[in-house]
Amino acid sequence: MAQVVAKVPAAAVAAGGLVGGYGVARWTGKRPLGGVALAAAGALAAYEWNRQAGPRAAAGLSVAYVAAFAGSHPLAKKVGAWPSVFAVAGGVAAASWVVTRRAAQR
Repeated sequence: MAQVVAKVPAAAVAAGGLVGGYGVARWTGKRPLGGVALAAAGALAAYEWNRQAGPRAAAGLSVAYVAAFAGSHPLAKKVGAWPSVFAVAGGVAAASWVVTRRAAQR
C-alpha cells in the first residue's frame, strides 16, 4: 500500500483533499465528515512534503493548504463554491509542485 501511495504526487493529494473534502461535505450534508477527508489528505500531503523537501517546506505548504481552505470560503461568495474550490486547489497544487521539484533538483 505504501508503494502505491508514494507514487501519487503530493500536489495531487493536496488538491484532491481540498476538492474531495468539499465534495464529501456537500454530498453527505455532514461538514465534519468533509473535514476528516480534508485533514487526512492534508496530513498525507504534509508527510510527503516533509519527505521530499524537508520540514520548512512542509510547514510552509501546510500553511498554504489551510489558508487555501479558509480563503475558499470568501472567494466562493464571489465566484461560486465549486469554482472557488478548484481555484484554491490549483493554487496549492502549483505551489506544491514548484517546491517539491525545486527540492528534487538540489
